Amino acid sequence: MAMETTGMQRGTKTFLAIWAGQFASVFGSALSSFALGVWIYTSTHSVELFAGQMLAFAVPQVILSPLAGALADRWDRRIAMLVGDAGAGLTMLTIAVLFASGNLDPGHVILLTACMSAFNSLIWPAYSAATTLLVPKQHLGRASGMVQMAEGASQLAAPALAGVLYARTGLGNFVLLDAASYAISIVVLLIVRFPRPAVSAEGRGARASILSDMKFGWTYITARVGLLGLLLYFAASNLLFGFAQPLFGPMILDTWDEQVFGYLSSIIGLGMLAGTVVMSAWGGTRRRVYSLLGAGAIGGLFIMILGLRPSIPLIALGGFGIMFTMPIVTASSQAIWQTRVEPDIQGRVFSVRRMIAWSAGPAAMALAAPLAERIFKPLMAEGGALASTLGPVMGVGPARGIGLMIVLVGLLEVVLTIVAAAIPQIRSVEQEIPDAVPSTGRFPSPSFDV
Repeated sequence: MAMETTGMQRGTKTFLAIWAGQFASVFGSALSSFALGVWIYTSTHSVELFAGQMLAFAVPQVILSPLAGALADRWDRRIAMLVGDAGAGLTMLTIAVLFASGNLDPGHVILLTACMSAFNSLIWPAYSAATTLLVPKQHLGRASGMVQMAEGASQLAAPALAGVLYARTGLGNFVLLDAASYAISIVVLLIVRFPRPAVSAEGRGARASILSDMKFGWTYITARVGLLGLLLYFAASNLLFGFAQPLFGPMILDTWDEQVFGYLSSIIGLGMLAGTVVMSAWGGTRRRVYSLLGAGAIGGLFIMILGLRPSIPLIALGGFGIMFTMPIVTASSQAIWQTRVEPDIQGRVFSVRRMIAWSAGPAAMALAAPLAERIFKPLMAEGGALASTLGPVMGVGPARGIGLMIVLVGLLEVVLTIVAAAIPQIRSVEQEIPDAVPSTGRFPSPSFDV
């Protein structure tokens, strides 16, 4: 028992070290992402190009996820994360060099963002699967909350810092900071070692070739109706969120300047930080699907508030609420998957899960800008078809068309969550699918070299 306890302590120590390194890279990426988005929009005033950068990040993660998951299960997961961090860091360094030489244009940013995303696709399945091995099962909800906390803290501090310093320091310095943050993560990964999972019966039957590994995740999920239903709920939610995500920045920048955008983004990020702190301490309801669906419905209501009026307090409240509920939804889902899928096949299963969950998002992002520019903005402009009816409530102007789109997204999210909660296989997913992770955390002990 003493040896088992020592192994669990080492695993937790290793997880905390990895988490700290990933925190640095996430924070650096939040700085550069904000700066690159503002640079593109203020240079071109194009919603299409602004959304194009988001698409460039999302599409490679969808397309390459099955391959990334297969490699994460075949390689040492530390090596997979090292390759991802190194490639992403070099990509950001390339953007910095192009900017310094005066040769950077929006097309370069979009192309290099896609390259960075391709390398990042290796990190997530390896990181998620390694966490299952390092953290005791009863604490996986809290660990997932901590992972979300890193994103929340970045959402809080990075936009405000970038908004204040952008005009003074220039784009290049932000991108260099991002490259340096990946270097910090690499140093941490060079120090630690990951445990290797025992090979399960599912794993022995699956591994034949890279192609079969890529197909395996889909076969595994479709054989478990509850997990498939949960996955389809997330895919539909991401489809809806994809319509709203690329419009938030233009909605703010059409009315206020980049400093207001930065401060609002930080207030919204505070919501994510608060949600992750709550989730890290709480871990979710005993049946985590309840905290997942409850937070999802409440988040839909806050999306509606976000788009309702051209009011900084309302936008801040709506955004704060959305980001507060998001870590609860995400961490609850992650804990369900981590405890129901065998550790040695999680890379393959999780990558297919991500591919399906994210597959609709890029299509929505691609459609969001044309819908906003050609349909919703004219509807709510002065003299528009809906200006006289909805104008007294929502206000009038091009940004109010975007607000109307966001309100509709929130309404549909509430309806979607109610429908998901009414499906028995989703509600009982934790009862119908047995645990795949032991309660005591008896995995091979990781080493921690210092």
